[in-house]
Amino acid sequence: MCELLGMSANVPTDICFSFTGFLHRGGGTGPHRDGWGIAFYEAGGYRDFRDPHPSVHSPIARLICDYPIKSHIVISHIRQANVGQVRLANTHPFTREMWGQPWCYAHNGQLTGWEALPLSFYRPVGGTDSEHAFCWLMGELRRAYPDPPDDRRELWAHLHRLCERLRGLGVFNLLLADGEYLYTYCSTKLAHITRRAPFGKASLSDAELAVNFAEHTTPDDVVSVIATEPLTDNEDWVRMIPGELLVWRDGEILGRYQT
Repeated sequence: MCELLGMSANVPTDICFSFTGFLHRGGGTGPHRDGWGIAFYEAGGYRDFRDPHPSVHSPIARLICDYPIKSHIVISHIRQANVGQVRLANTHPFTREMWGQPWCYAHNGQLTGWEALPLSFYRPVGGTDSEHAFCWLMGELRRAYPDPPDDRRELWAHLHRLCERLRGLGVFNLLLADGEYLYTYCSTKLAHITRRAPFGKASLSDAELAVNFAEHTTPDDVVSVIATEPLTDNEDWVRMIPGELLVWRDGEILGRYQT
């Protein structure tokens, strides 16, 4: 299985600490050697970096650690290939435009019968079940809402129903973002932690690195990190419930939908 990493914050924040531990799972402390990627929403724009090689040995991954990009929303993915060749086109996260915004998506799991999902507005570039499911998901959202709905909670509830349908095809853990909101859906495994004042120390499980967040934050900062498995060994992470969708903005949970 692949692994996911996400962040939602109320101030532009770098993800270097969490990403350092995460990248070690890509061929170091974990078996996820088949590519990795990371996407940032910042200052109204979007950029991503993808590499079909193991993250633990990737010069691009080291660049991300050495060049702290500050963002409100981050999505990252390390891949253990099940469907589709190991190549750039099959490397997460994937991106599509809707309502003039770049929507970013990463998936952990494996689906069966995904080829039967009908596609409308969007087509995959690669050959993975993940990207096909993303194109179907985005197409269904766009078909239901040609324009952004006035009631976002109506959209969130519909997104939860679509995720539930995909969950019926297998394992479907998801990170999805539109630049304003981060959506996290749990099929089997996702955990999260919210850091706020008073900030303390944290130490990574996968690398010999610790940080005192009190030295790098202000009392008003709120930063939430979501991962397939907890990244630190001295903090209390909250595990999501299978079938649960969380909607994040500025580090806080705004919506919660369950089976």
